[in-house]
Amino acid sequence: MGGGGGFPIDLVLFAMIAVFLVLRLRSVLGRRQGFERPTEPVQPVEPMARMVPGRPDGPMIDGTAQPVRQRDLPPPGSPQSLALARMSVVDATFDPARFLDGAEAAFRIIVAAFAAGERERLRPLLSDETFRAFEGAITAREGAGETQRTELRSIEAATIEAAELRGTTADITVRFVSDQVNVTIGRDGLPSAGADAVTEITDLWSFERNLAAPDPTWRLVAARSA
Repeated sequence: MGGGGGFPIDLVLFAMIAVFLVLRLRSVLGRRQGFERPTEPVQPVEPMARMVPGRPDGPMIDGTAQPVRQRDLPPPGSPQSLALARMSVVDATFDPARFLDGAEAAFRIIVAAFAAGERERLRPLLSDETFRAFEGAITAREGAGETQRTELRSIEAATIEAAELRGTTADITVRFVSDQVNVTIGRDGLPSAGADAVTEITDLWSFERNLAAPDPTWRLVAARSA
């Protein structure tokens, strides 16, 4: 997510507002299985590709998507708030509120790109390990002759859940609460997973960036359903 330290949308394609995952993609997407960094291989939760009967194939994106209804920053004095303050010392351009703006944009883009199988759009926004997990899920879906349909109705909340600074490497976890419709369509053209009903999904996405590096992009390094 681009910008000195705060996800400048113009530097990372964030100007585009799209829709998911899930990652079941991520949580989101039809068959959910969270994927996280180590201990076990990352398993992208298939974007909730929920499909709406009668609509054309492909990920559905609401061009008039409502802004996030609720955005929350950690309370002053909390461990998360102190970690964010330390990040600002390493990178003076870092701003938690701008970070959330970029995180929301990334959420929309990644969910939509995963559902559509757009590897090139995913690549710059994901860590190497996370990309391999997503790519593997997309490849498996293609091999099975399945397609994903996703409609992100709204993002009800985006909250910074955790923040950590290790040296100059910042790691921030955001809790997203969204309303989505996801469906996986089988080779026979019939739904094989998901439903056309709107479902509230809560996801925890972790973004990472070396604040001292020239690259301003925050990349998704872990995602799971809460």
